[in-house]
Amino acid sequence: MADYIYLLQTRLTATQQQALNLVRDAARSRGFTVFLVGGAVRDLNSGSPIRDLDVVVQGNALKLRKELQHAGLQLVGESEGMQVLYFSSPGGVRLEVGSTLSVTFPKPGKPIVKPATILDDLRRRDFTANAMAISLNEGSYGLLMDPLNGVADIENRELRLVSNYGFIEDPVRMIRAARLSARLGWHMEEKTRQRYDTGKAEGYISAMSPAQAGYEIEEIVHEEDPLRVLRRLESEGWNKFLFPAWTAAKANETELNRLRDTVGQLESMGIHPDPSAAYFPLLTAKLSPKEVTALKKTFARQGFVDQIAALDADTKNFAAKFNSKAAAAPSDAWKMLMTAVPEQILWLAHSTKSAPVQARFQAFFNEWPQARQRVPYQIMQEMRITPDLPGYAELIESLVFAIMDGKLESPEAIKAFLEPFSPPAPPPPVNMRRRAVKREAKPTKSRSKKAAAAEAPADADLAPAAEIPAPAEKPVKSAAVKAPAAKAAPAPKPVKAASAPPAKVVAKKAIPAKKVAAKPVKPAPTKKVAPKKPAPTKKTPAKKAPAKVAAKKPAPKPIAKKTQPPVKAKPAAKKPAKKAPVKAAKKSAAKPKPKSKR
Repeated sequence: MADYIYLLQTRLTATQQQALNLVRDAARSRGFTVFLVGGAVRDLNSGSPIRDLDVVVQGNALKLRKELQHAGLQLVGESEGMQVLYFSSPGGVRLEVGSTLSVTFPKPGKPIVKPATILDDLRRRDFTANAMAISLNEGSYGLLMDPLNGVADIENRELRLVSNYGFIEDPVRMIRAARLSARLGWHMEEKTRQRYDTGKAEGYISAMSPAQAGYEIEEIVHEEDPLRVLRRLESEGWNKFLFPAWTAAKANETELNRLRDTVGQLESMGIHPDPSAAYFPLLTAKLSPKEVTALKKTFARQGFVDQIAALDADTKNFAAKFNSKAAAAPSDAWKMLMTAVPEQILWLAHSTKSAPVQARFQAFFNEWPQARQRVPYQIMQEMRITPDLPGYAELIESLVFAIMDGKLESPEAIKAFLEPFSPPAPPPPVNMRRRAVKREAKPTKSRSKKAAAAEAPADADLAPAAEIPAPAEKPVKSAAVKAPAAKAAPAPKPVKAASAPPAKVVAKKAIPAKKVAAKPVKPAPTKKVAPKKPAPTKKTPAKKAPAKVAAKKPAPKPIAKKTQPPVKAKPAAKKPAKKAPVKAAKKSAAKPKPKSKR
């Protein structure tokens, strides 16, 4: 049920929905139940354009004539025998309001009509795709009734007879089958096709009444592509039973195609005209005036003939307004086109030869719609103009019209236009950050007391590590002095042997110096900190760095006397394993004596 409610709300135009609501209200006032039937339900399911509405009520539909006329619908024809009223409403809506009937045919083409229920009415129709109904009543709105499984035939895109004797009882159904096949592109079901060929060969069409023929002739004009339907009927041979003088060759095909293009442009702009009245003069362009008059007399809706005759006069009146000062601005012309009668707009856009009018229609189709795309939503956001603001939709419309008229070409002009609609800025938020900082400061004090005790041994360890390089600098310089003395000697071999041991001696002497300096400084009673100190001293880069410096800059001679004190410091090397390097140091010390004599 919900699916068909959605289809009724989305597939029908606003004017079609309004016409249905008028019929519903009139039927409710009479106590009638009302249903949407026929081609409208078929087109809702198939997705085809909905061009007319067929409504039936369980009661005498002729009693609704006055109520519907007072509601604004225009009566264009009626059939008392079949209890059908034909209406038209603004916006190009064609509406048929009939009664639910059961029909029997004692003779071909001679129906006997009786009031019946909605299900009986569906079973007396022509094809299963047309034998469906949607309830428009309170409590069952949107309920689909499909007693003959017409939805399956719509999915198969085929026409199937409701009754096996359908073409015999009502032979006009053969013309209708050809017309629907040409419009929808469907094919006839196999058995239906066989009965169609049999009826065509047997001449069932001779039992068709003049009223039925006039109804089918008028339906050709109401088709979306009438020229295609006319050619199909002509190829099937049905044209000679309808109106032999009217053929596809008598139509102005070029103008018909151009008119159809204009219809598509107007529909894209939200204007939905009924082009039937505009089609007629183009379809009969090459017929004589007498033939045109005779063709009009066959129509079942004589009100439609009046619409054809009044189309030129009504269009001239609209053209005078469209060229006046009231529509000088683009926005004023836009408003006039969106509120005028769609059929008059269509005929003016197609038939006018005025260059200014044609230019305005081209702007209406191509240029003016771009004004909506130029709406400055970013500037509106900066000025706090959002969709939540009351009157936002009206503001957008006025903004579009101002852009359309060329009044807002710069950002300054846009801001000046939007300034009266900009709401005041909200007050700044209250800053509560100070109170939060005071509360967080309390736990930090308690942490600092515990951290002081934990960080004390770490600070003690850093102090001796910083003091280690100070005593190590003097032995490094002595090693650097010995290096150039060894280079000055004639023999290069003892120089390498003499340079290596003193570096080791210096490094070993630096280690106890570190221990001596660290003893008075250690405040922590833990024994784990002590073994960590010699590890970084062994890997200190101070051993090789001074040697490189000595290689680049040779030391002066008097500095050699200062190198003797570190050699005399023998009490530190009491271990037997370290005696060999000490002897090498003595030999190296004896070599520089002749230099001092010079």
